[in-house]
Amino acid sequence: MTTPPPEVGVRVTHRRYVPYSHAHYAGNLVDGAYSLGLFGDVATEMCIRTDGDEGLFASYSDVQFRAPVRAGDVLEITAELTRVGTRSRVLDLAVHVVARGAATDERPGAAELLAEPILATTATGTVVVPA
Repeated sequence: MTTPPPEVGVRVTHRRYVPYSHAHYAGNLVDGAYSLGLFGDVATEMCIRTDGDEGLFASYSDVQFRAPVRAGDVLEITAELTRVGTRSRVLDLAVHVVARGAATDERPGAAELLAEPILATTATGTVVVPA
């Protein structure tokens, strides 16, 4: 029995809090590799949903770091299926900051939801799945 190929437009979304232990630079900045790791997570779920296999990441293209990601942020990570090959799948990937820490001396754990999410990182990714 063969299953139909996945359809373009399938979307996977994760949300993740960035712990302070991941701060790498002054100002509690997190390195760009953090976003790439999150892309791997949504891509894995995409492959499971569309092909019943974790798949493997083959490549990234057009990676753009558009705004900083900081410890204390809440991120929304999305993958949208944009092309389906025999074994390859092309994904549009994005990280948005949806909440940000707003600590003060009086409220060290203060945070705020952002009125408009901040687009932090984008990329195109190609994954491969078994035939």
